[in-house]
Amino acid sequence: MLKLALVLLVIFCPMAIDLYLPAMPQMADKLDTSITNIQSSITVYMLCVGFGQLLLGPLSDRFGRQKIAIFGVFAYFIGSVLAAFSDTVTLLIIARIIQGIGAAATFVSTFALVRDNYNTNKSAQVISYLNGIVCFIPALAPILGAWLTLQFGWQSNFYFLAGFAAIGFIVLLIAIPKRPAIATQQQTEEKLSYWQIISHPTFLFNATICMLAMGAILAFVAQAPNYLINQQGLTEQEFTLWFSINATVSIIASFTAPQLIKRSTSLALLCGLLLMVSAACLILLFQFTFANVSSFMGAIFVGSMGYSFAMGAAAGNALGPFKKQAGKASALLGMMQMSGAGLIVSLTQYLPLAIPFIIALHLLSVLPFLLTLKRYQSAAKPSYN
Repeated sequence: MLKLALVLLVIFCPMAIDLYLPAMPQMADKLDTSITNIQSSITVYMLCVGFGQLLLGPLSDRFGRQKIAIFGVFAYFIGSVLAAFSDTVTLLIIARIIQGIGAAATFVSTFALVRDNYNTNKSAQVISYLNGIVCFIPALAPILGAWLTLQFGWQSNFYFLAGFAAIGFIVLLIAIPKRPAIATQQQTEEKLSYWQIISHPTFLFNATICMLAMGAILAFVAQAPNYLINQQGLTEQEFTLWFSINATVSIIASFTAPQLIKRSTSLALLCGLLLMVSAACLILLFQFTFANVSSFMGAIFVGSMGYSFAMGAAAGNALGPFKKQAGKASALLGMMQMSGAGLIVSLTQYLPLAIPFIIALHLLSVLPFLLTLKRYQSAAKPSYN
C-alpha cells in the first residue's frame, strides 16, 4: 500500500502543470486576458511548490507524513475546484496558489516517506522508479487535457484534477503508514536548521547535482519547442513524436536505473553524470559538423538517460544522512530542484547563444561533480555513498 501512496503523491505536482497546457488558448479567450497571463499561472504554481516545501517539510517532521499529505490533497482539491469556477485571471492565480501549496505538501511527503521507510541505496532505487512514473505525465497528460478541452471545455481539466484529488484523499487515508512524528525530546535534540542541512557535504554535493540535472531538463523543455518548430521547421505532430520518444527513453532508463543503483549508488551516479556530459559534447560536435533534428535529439536521448540515472542516485544520497529529519531535508531538496533549477533556466535563456549551446551549457554544468566523483572513486571509497 505504501508504494501505491508514493505513486499517487508524486503524480499530483506534474499533473497540474501538464494537463491544462492545451487549454491555455481557450482559457485566455474565455477569461478575456492574454496568453502570457495564463502562462503566468504555471510560474506562480511552481514558486508555491518550491518554497511551500520549506514550511511544510518541518511540519511533516513534527506532525507526521500522513497529516501533511492529506492536508496537501485537500488543498489541491480546493484549488482545483476554485480554478474551474474562475471567471477572471486573478481568481485563477489565487486558485493556483492554493493548488501549488497542496502540491508542495504531496511532493515533500513523497520523498520524506521514501527516506522514512528505506535505506540510502533502496531510497535511490525507489526514487528512480518514481522518476519513471513522472516521465509519463508530460507525455500523456496533454493528450488527455486536449480531449477534455475539446469535449467539455477548459474547466473540465480542473474538474478532473479535483476528482483525482478526491480519489487520492481516500486512498492515502489507508495507504500511508500512520507513523507518528519524532518524540518531542528526541526532536529537540536532533533538530537541524536548513543551513545545517544544506552545509552538510553529502547533501550539498548531491542536491546540487539534482538541481543542475533538473535545470538541464527544464532548459530542454522550455527551449526545444522554439528550436524544433520555429527554427528547424517541424510540424506539431513531428514535434510531439520526438518528445514522446524522448519520454519513452526516460521511462526505460528510470526503470533500468534501480538495477544499477542496487549494485552501487556511486556507480549509477557516475554513469549518469558521464552520459550528461557526453550529451553536451555531442550537441557541440553536431552543431559544428552536421546539425539537424536527428543529431540534436539523439544527443538529448543520451542526456535524458543520464538524467534518469543521476537523479535517483543523487536524491537518495542527499537524503541519506537525515533519517530523523527527512521532511526538512526533502523540503530543501525539492525547493532546490523546483525553484533553484527554474531560476537558473530563467537566467540562461537570456544568454546570447543559440538554443543548442544553452542546453549543452546546462548539461556541462555537472562536469565539476563528475570530476570530483572520479577523483574520490580513484582514491578510496567515497564518503557520500
